[in-house]
Amino acid sequence: MSPAQTPVDLRPLTALRFMAALWVVLYTFWPNLDVSFLPNLAAKGYLGVELFFVLSGFILSHVYLHAFAEKRFSYRGFLWARIARVYPLHVFTLLGVMALGLAAVAVGMNIDASVLSWKSLPAHLLMLHAWGFASEAGWNHPSWSISAEWFAYLAFPLFALAAWPLRKRPWVATAGAAVFLMGLYAAFERLAGFPLTEATFRWGALRIVPCFAYGCALYLVYRRAPLPRAGLLALSAAIVMVASASVLAWDAITVLAAGLLILALASIPDGRAGWLGSRPAVYLGEISYSVYMVCAPWQILAVNLAARATGVEDKRLHVLVWLGIILGLIVAAAATYHLIERPARQALRAMADRRRPPVDHTAKQSETVLQPSDTIV
Repeated sequence: MSPAQTPVDLRPLTALRFMAALWVVLYTFWPNLDVSFLPNLAAKGYLGVELFFVLSGFILSHVYLHAFAEKRFSYRGFLWARIARVYPLHVFTLLGVMALGLAAVAVGMNIDASVLSWKSLPAHLLMLHAWGFASEAGWNHPSWSISAEWFAYLAFPLFALAAWPLRKRPWVATAGAAVFLMGLYAAFERLAGFPLTEATFRWGALRIVPCFAYGCALYLVYRRAPLPRAGLLALSAAIVMVASASVLAWDAITVLAAGLLILALASIPDGRAGWLGSRPAVYLGEISYSVYMVCAPWQILAVNLAARATGVEDKRLHVLVWLGIILGLIVAAAATYHLIERPARQALRAMADRRRPPVDHTAKQSETVLQPSDTIV
């Protein structure tokens, strides 16, 4: 299929977002499970964020790159759409953690002082807390990746300027992005003493750069021509990704395989995506941002209540209680999606629509259709 014939709504990628979020959830909640072992795959769950970052570069290129090249790209409109997508839920979950922290203090419970980090609050509100402007980790910790995404959004024209000239040599662009990713990972770990994939508040803005660039380059391959035998390639890439994480291989290998999985899933012809294109899978993908953002406050609330109810002082819960909490997280995420995330996004985008002249209906419809899957967390 040519790029003009490819489906606008890449449903398998929407479903993939939920898998990435669930991987992060597994990583976050595993310490609360009463077992004596930690599977390597769970230990590598932080790489679910890398999967989100690569996916973000791919999808935003899918939506905006051609418009950028034809000078139809509105930077202000793009940033407003991104704010509408991520900011309302970011503020809501921050306030949720604030309420939980203040309630804990009021009843005399001991909490980590960094949770209510008042001096880092301005950086969180401005989404600058993964740029090195937050003095300590606090509030809703997973939101550091939203700050990193905001950095990539602001820099999107630079990514587009680098990608577009290589549109006729997409595999060259992809190879270059892969080499850049591996080189940066190796150099950062040697200089900093820890992997870039484990950076959050201090180096989160840098962490997204190689992944986002890799996603943009992979989109050029898809734009030139979707891959043949995409289902088989997707399965192969998924096996490599899971296997590399399970044997604790270098994180770069897992991230590169994740990117190929994204490319392969995007290349699956419309109507042949199977369960990845089903309504339940796509719905779970649509609420994945809420799953990710509600994860930390839900852990604070649900784990503490469950531990108190079951008399477990170390907060290591029976597997059935633990599974109930995970299912409860998905229910809570669905609630915040319908009550906070989606209505706020629609209201902010409607506000922008009222302030600008009429636009081409087809172009606007394309962007709206893609909206559920066009960012991370």
